[in-house]
Amino acid sequence: MTKARLLRLSVVLVSIFMILLIIVYWDNVGTAHFYLHTSFSRPHSPGAVPGITTGEDWEALPDVDEFLAKLLSSSLKQNSSISRKTEQLLIQGSSKPAVSNLEENVRGYDWSTHNDRNSLDQEKLQIERQRTLREFCANSSFTFPSKERSFDDIPNYELNHLIVDDRHGIIYCYVPKVACTNWKRGVPYQNPLDIPREHVHNTTTHLTFNKFWRRYGKFSRHLMKIKLKKYTKFLFVRDPFVRLISAFRSKFELENEEFYQRFAIPMLKMYSNHTNLPTSVREAFRTGLRVSFSNFIQYLLDPRTEKMVPFNEHWRQIYRLCHPCQIDYDFIGKLETLDEDAAYLLQLLKVDKLLQFPPSYRNRTASSWEDNWFAKIPLAWRQQLYKLYEADFVLFDYPKPENLLKD
Repeated sequence: MTKARLLRLSVVLVSIFMILLIIVYWDNVGTAHFYLHTSFSRPHSPGAVPGITTGEDWEALPDVDEFLAKLLSSSLKQNSSISRKTEQLLIQGSSKPAVSNLEENVRGYDWSTHNDRNSLDQEKLQIERQRTLREFCANSSFTFPSKERSFDDIPNYELNHLIVDDRHGIIYCYVPKVACTNWKRGVPYQNPLDIPREHVHNTTTHLTFNKFWRRYGKFSRHLMKIKLKKYTKFLFVRDPFVRLISAFRSKFELENEEFYQRFAIPMLKMYSNHTNLPTSVREAFRTGLRVSFSNFIQYLLDPRTEKMVPFNEHWRQIYRLCHPCQIDYDFIGKLETLDEDAAYLLQLLKVDKLLQFPPSYRNRTASSWEDNWFAKIPLAWRQQLYKLYEADFVLFDYPKPENLLKD
């Protein structure tokens, strides 16, 4: 009996030891490649980065990794000569991007105009944005769905917008209709817009938190928390109503077959009483049959919508995509100040002289358009819509659109 008890005790002790060993191992995995530090994260010591060499084959890396690898490499080479390839990219990057399709009509931007004064203002702005967010997350009188849950309570499928770059310790929460295409492109080519949109938005090319379960199993949440604590986390946001207008324009005013089949046909049937609808978006547009902005707002306000399927990512609330009360973001950018914010982010990473963010949209949906777009939307609908997106307005410090919510 004594030997049997000792044997069982030995097995238990060995099991506990193995579990501790595995946890320590995964802790190391979470930090082994964390080399990219900025002034809003933790200090760093100079030195070469293990695993990154001057002659590494950049072309073999995915788009996001390539951009970040170049970004990291350039910061390490400040005191050495810039490679011929990098010089070529810098020269090419100064040229004006070519005009592409309707959504890609862009304007150039001079990244050399940012001075120390701008940096100081930007630093204060970041502090204020983070303070506002944290205060409202901690304010018990301000409530919205899922606010009080912990990070562990968030299901994996709701973490699919958190892109993780283990090589350089970066987590980016991408929000559709907030320049996410350009951030996901991220490569300093002569014209980053040459990279096809379908490749940029191919979810198989990015490692996101919701993929951790398949890769790491029961250790996935433990790893996520390590990375959230140690990695640099950022997101870009936008005025919620303007983002809705932009989503409507790109998905329903352009010939988009997928959105016509999944959303436009049901909207036209339910809210416009249409039957025998064309089978393709091209045929529908040819006959002048399109979803109206009013149909779109009805769809968003219809309680049946969420019961059938969660909001599509293009109009899902930002707090549902990025979980700002559960994740402590290091940098909060806004599309309204995209040029300045993006330049400051690259400046914090000390690569603003070497890389540039793809320039802003010329035809970017402006906040001044709200009055026109909502002119034919009933007041009661506008008020309901505000309540639906109120958390995004408040958390990210967007003014309440009083002119749209009163007679």
